This record gives sequence, structure tokens and C-alpha cells, in this order.
Amino acid sequence: MGQLTATEIRAADLPDWRYLARELHARFRTGDFVTGAALVADITVAAEAANHHPDLSLSYPYLDVRLMSHDVGAVTERDLNLAAQISQIAAAKGIAADPRVLTELGVVLDASSHGAVGEFWAVVLAGSRDALVEDMITDPHGRVPRLWLQATEPHPEPRQRFHYDLWVAEDTLDERIAAALTAGGVIVDDQHAPAFVVLADPEGNKVCLCTQAGRG
Repeated sequence: MGQLTATEIRAADLPDWRYLARELHARFRTGDFVTGAALVADITVAAEAANHHPDLSLSYPYLDVRLMSHDVGAVTERDLNLAAQISQIAAAKGIAADPRVLTELGVVLDASSHGAVGEFWAVVLAGSRDALVEDMITDPHGRVPRLWLQATEPHPEPRQRFHYDLWVAEDTLDERIAAALTAGGVIVDDQHAPAFVVLADPEGNKVCLCTQAGRG
């Protein structure tokens, strides 16, 4: 199966789900642990039948679900199909989704030499050079966040090299920006909105608020 574009994913009309950095995300408000565990069990049956397995994170009041086709490294039709099934399972149990709270935090490092810098951070963060694939370092055990290497021209310190990419649902972007401005932040660059907007705190430390809107 091939990688789907953001436009194709949006056209699938999955109201419980949001496409953030690379995966489909959903949160289901289970209310208690037993209800959440029962939902996990039913999702497991569906996943086994589809031979496609989501990442599940069960907490006391909710279940977080992430879907991506790891053999492709992107969202495919099989993810859309399983997402729709999971929503149906949750609805049958009377469990509502809460998509507006969904976010995904990415750590980004400006680097003019992806190879040298990437190998260093791969072995430090994940214990192996194999964790570096193109411009991303991924811990196979999920212990630390992904690290993206963003191409830049060589520059001396103390220019900021690390920053956060916070992926949010596109229908929450404006309110998140408004809250940041109320808290003393400023907009540094919004010419690429709504794909991303660069904000800074009162001391100039930057963060990118990112969405899949306008990305194809």
C-alpha cells in the first residue's frame, strides 16, 4: 500500500481521528480502567483480524490510539480502514472520542551536517547508529521522542539550535495561538500558516505550531 496525502486522509472523514506529524491519533474517553481494558481487548481482536496493529496507551480515564503503516513509514488505506473499525467499536460501547486535545511533540535540531550530528544523537538517544534514517532519529523502544534534523547553513553559537514542533489538530490552531499570545508570546513567522506558525516566548525561545493543513 502507498503513502496517503493529507488531503486523501482528510477526505476519509474520520471525525474521531486527527493526522498529526506522521500518524493518525485518537483519544477515547473511557472513564475508568476496566472500560478502557475492555476496549483494548476488542481493538486487539479487530487488529488481529486485519493483521495490522495500532499503538495503544491506556490510562485511567482514556485510551490513546496511534496508527501508521510501519512497513511504509506513513499512513495508508489499511490505517484508515482500521481507524474506522476502532471508532465503530468505541461507539458501540458508548465511548466518545475527544479529538481536540490531541497533540504530538517533536524535538527539532538545526544541523548543517546531518551525518555527523545525526550519528552522535542516534547513539546517545537510542544507543545505535541504525536509529538514524534520513533526517529522523527514532528510538525503536519508544523511550525518547523522535528527533528531527532540520537542514540549515553552518552558524556559530549561541543561535538557537533546538526547538519544539508541536503538532496540533488544525481546528485548534487559532485558539492555541491566541492562548500563547495572551500568555506573553509573539508571532515570529506566520507566512506559512496554517502548515506552521513560529511563536516565541518573552525571552525569544521559539516553537513551531504545526498542522497537516496545506501540506498536500
